[in-house]
Amino acid sequence: MKTTCSPARILTAVTALTLAGSLVGCDAAANALEASESAQGSAAAGPAPLDPALVGDAADALVQLESIPVKGRAPKTGYTRDEFGPAWADVDRNGCDTRNDILARDVTDETFKPGTNNCVVMTGTLADKYTGTTITFTRGQDTSSDVQIDHIVALSDAWQKGGQQLSDDQRKELANDPLNLMATDGPTNSAKGDKDAATWLPPNKAFRCEYVARQTEVKAKYSLWVTKAEHDAIVGILEICN
Repeated sequence: MKTTCSPARILTAVTALTLAGSLVGCDAAANALEASESAQGSAAAGPAPLDPALVGDAADALVQLESIPVKGRAPKTGYTRDEFGPAWADVDRNGCDTRNDILARDVTDETFKPGTNNCVVMTGTLADKYTGTTITFTRGQDTSSDVQIDHIVALSDAWQKGGQQLSDDQRKELANDPLNLMATDGPTNSAKGDKDAATWLPPNKAFRCEYVARQTEVKAKYSLWVTKAEHDAIVGILEICN
């Protein structure tokens, strides 16, 4: 069958033909164009979209984002981790600290330290959402940090965007809220630091939609704000997801 080429497609195919060598004719142009577009799509691929069942979450997040104030970042003056309460408190009073609660939630094939009522996680396997890799967790002086618990909205970022106005109890709740917590690759979590969506996104593009949707939900829940750059970055991700 003869291939029909539009002028626009032929023009776009010129560069591809130059690289393709001595191909000639409209069919060759179409073939080269398809290869070029495929390569360009791979190189410039954006965040992978949410699963179809979760597309509604992106739409909801976009609506929710518009309810969040857009302001400048406040000074970090006065921030310490202690402003958000003791690290990994047992806020739900289940007899287990928050770090172990989140580890038990996020890893599979977990084992527990005997005598701790299935609280202290000793080993497990993490399907890390930030990197898209699988990490083996083993509790120990030199290995525990391989898997860390990240605050999806960093506490320092929260402090500079409304957290200073929260009560002590509200900040403690934010620091231990499962919605804002996730077990993840330690080095990647350290690289993220207290960056917001304008300056850091997960290397695993397939998780970026869920990541910014959760940041949006946390900020709305605790009456935090976003900067203009952060707002625009979140919109850019969610619109691709949607």
